[in-house]
Amino acid sequence: MTPTQDATAAAESAPIPKAERAKLLDLQRIAPTREERLFLVLSIFIGVISGLLVVAFRSAYEWIKILALGSAPHPGQYRLMYMPALVGLVVASLVVWLFPGARGSGVNQTKAALYVYNGYISFKTVIGKFITAALAIGSGQSLGPEDPSLQIGAGVASMIARRLRMSRQRLRMFAPIGAAAGLAAAFNAPISAILFVIEEVIGSWSAAVLGSVVLAAISSEVVARLFWGSEPMFHVPPVELRDPRELLAYAVLGVTGGFLAVIFSKALGYLRPVMRNLPRWTHFVQPAIAGLLVGAIGFFGFPQVMGPGYTVIDQALHAEFTWKILLALALLKMLATALSFSSGTPGGMFAPTLFIGAMLGGAVGTFEHHFFPHLVGTVGAYALVGMGVLFAGFLRVPLTSVFMVLELSGNSSIILPVVLANTIAYLISRSLQPTPIFEVFTHQDGLELPSMEEQREEVHLHIEDALHPVDVPVLRGADSLSRASERMNETGVKVVLVQMWDRTWYALTRDELTGLGAMQKTETAIEKAVGTDRIPPLYPDLPLDSALPYFSRWPVLPVQNRASKGTLEGILTQSDVLERYQQN
Repeated sequence: MTPTQDATAAAESAPIPKAERAKLLDLQRIAPTREERLFLVLSIFIGVISGLLVVAFRSAYEWIKILALGSAPHPGQYRLMYMPALVGLVVASLVVWLFPGARGSGVNQTKAALYVYNGYISFKTVIGKFITAALAIGSGQSLGPEDPSLQIGAGVASMIARRLRMSRQRLRMFAPIGAAAGLAAAFNAPISAILFVIEEVIGSWSAAVLGSVVLAAISSEVVARLFWGSEPMFHVPPVELRDPRELLAYAVLGVTGGFLAVIFSKALGYLRPVMRNLPRWTHFVQPAIAGLLVGAIGFFGFPQVMGPGYTVIDQALHAEFTWKILLALALLKMLATALSFSSGTPGGMFAPTLFIGAMLGGAVGTFEHHFFPHLVGTVGAYALVGMGVLFAGFLRVPLTSVFMVLELSGNSSIILPVVLANTIAYLISRSLQPTPIFEVFTHQDGLELPSMEEQREEVHLHIEDALHPVDVPVLRGADSLSRASERMNETGVKVVLVQMWDRTWYALTRDELTGLGAMQKTETAIEKAVGTDRIPPLYPDLPLDSALPYFSRWPVLPVQNRASKGTLEGILTQSDVLERYQQN
């Protein structure tokens, strides 16, 4: 029998002293339930399964790429145009007829599962996402595998939770846990995956959920590294900030990246609804047309924009392009990604964002070194910072963008330029494009999901924001009921605060006093008359809404000092709380 069952059986048996019964019931509440223990174990299991699926997904689209485009695509190959178009017809047919839930990136679908559908993601959608995204990315569509991997992990977690008949609350939280596992394996960056899920999907920090998210992400990462090794995704040459004046150059990169992120967001925000609102029959050909146009970009000289582009990013980090080529690649990748994503082709935005950022950073770094040769930083450093700049400005996850650069590169010496440039890009993007891109997509899909950006910056009220000085009589627990009645009559109040022998507090109302006086002698001590009943301790730093449940029992709540038990900082009433919320 478990500790919980022992406590329950003992608490229900009689006779048991009141104090012992309370302790046993406390054990019942504190001891972890079967579902709580299972929740943590399943997080590891979900991480392992998600890691294996992501490994299979990556192998699938790389294998399809070799079959469709060859091992070394180069300009002038006709297959660069007709293969994305033909595969686009297949993908469109699968999405329209069989897997409508596979459209798009997967981030918004996971958020919708959490906030709208009680954590439900059908296994059919997982299969559809795997197949269609692998076909689309492998055939050269300008999309990335990270977002689909996120939804695949979330869908697996949802299926497992449903099979085990978990509670609705647990079922809802399994989606972001699986999302973190899928993203960690695809990104080879567990910390970034954890932060992204918290910043963009969950929107709040919770110790219980955070522990499960961490377990799932690390488990999937361990599995992925068994196949791919522990090396970071990109090999960055040595980076060192030796001249503080170089921060001005990184600031310029931040400004440029902020404006480019806004242009990219507005282009997607405009083109996506236009293509979605076209007649239904066009949905069968839109991915094919997008594939044809993206393939044409590759055919006429820039095959680097096709697919995720990880190899090209690595080349930019090693300064293998001129600044004009880098700038052209950044702009053409924006165009190609806007076409592919707006057509409804399954695939993600992470890899294209990193690609555009790396090309932009490399272009800015190469340009500045050409015209300002006294700058000592490497072009690779600018490309690396540029990846974070676009991530912060376009996807609007500033914390994730910093750790993402550090994890993907395995280089922490660039932290100061990354923070500076990312912050500038984020502020510019937010001022010119108030609505984050994922929220734009949400509104276009007819959903009203919580804005994670607004939640992060929302001002949370605490008890100290509403409490006021003590203006009611204060008595000791040893004082009599008659003394309490006298003080109420003298001051005209309907409640007095009583400090008990153990420095805890109680609020005695006039109505309660009348009832106690009728049952007991008026000279009875207050603490004896009320027994063990006490007001739970409240402190100034607690959330203001945590006090609301107690007003149904006590009209006045004493707020104590944490450093000195029993010392009052002030008192709180229900009207104080309501007035403070009205002011906010």
